[in-house]
Amino acid sequence: MRGRLILLVLFAFAICPLAGSAQSPTPKQHVRTVTIPISIFTEKELKENQAEEFVSADRLIVREDKDEQEILSIRSAGTAPLSIAFVIQEDLSTNFNLQIKDLQTFIRALPRGTRVMTAYLRAGSTQVPQRFTDDLERAARSLRIVSGNSAFAPRSPYDGVDEVLGRFDAVPAGRRAILLFSDGLDTSEGLNLASITQSFSLERSVKKAQRKSVAIYSFYSPTARTDNSSVLSLGGQGALEKISDETGGRAYTRGSIAPLSYVPFFKELIVALNRQFSLTYLSTHMNKGYHKVQVQSTNPEIRIDHPKGYYHK
Repeated sequence: MRGRLILLVLFAFAICPLAGSAQSPTPKQHVRTVTIPISIFTEKELKENQAEEFVSADRLIVREDKDEQEILSIRSAGTAPLSIAFVIQEDLSTNFNLQIKDLQTFIRALPRGTRVMTAYLRAGSTQVPQRFTDDLERAARSLRIVSGNSAFAPRSPYDGVDEVLGRFDAVPAGRRAILLFSDGLDTSEGLNLASITQSFSLERSVKKAQRKSVAIYSFYSPTARTDNSSVLSLGGQGALEKISDETGGRAYTRGSIAPLSYVPFFKELIVALNRQFSLTYLSTHMNKGYHKVQVQSTNPEIRIDHPKGYYHK
């Protein structure tokens, strides 16, 4: 906690010179606010999976469509509690069931005030045993074993992700995340790499997550469909990497095999979540459509994960 507070103080000093360097909107110019999730790390933290106590982010710069924008606020965990959904594919290999205790331990250790939801992706439906709640023990106990049966495989896991994203409307705006345990395989448009990694369902979920400021952290887990095909395994992993990269999250994988344990991933994820902030800035671009976003620090040792853009209606 102390490290996060020090980081926030350094941000406060960083924002002041930024307001003067960014192009200030004229009184007649229309502007709108945009809020995105960002995660900030040092290269050392990424290698060691352990948060440092003192981190200088220096000056942050936000560019939208290559134009520098004015930062309004950066809220830390203390002022923007996390809302997080655990989304699990029903037909994962039953090896996943060996990891449930670790998932429950992870949920119970989340900061007080965190809101947790659990959901299972099945053919034709998404089951939600636990809606968003700040009762972490109740959320942990809502996890159950998966069937591992390919008959329950969803046509596209991203249809379920899309549905779960809609449920974030029930929680306050702020720091939001999805932990997606899936093979990443969308079979609705064919079984080749191009259709899997660029499917309509995947693109729709990316856009929706960007609009709702939800970072998606994906965990590749094999199923019967991917166990027998390296092409499908690579395609599913590529799709998961895309949805995570485009929304400001991160993809975790151990190649085409099931991870022996999620604990190493969780250690890295804890650093990511502890360093997640809600950044709000003024956008000077009023036109509809896709807008590219870039967030940088003047400190070359700092890495910032953030959505690569968003769609404005």
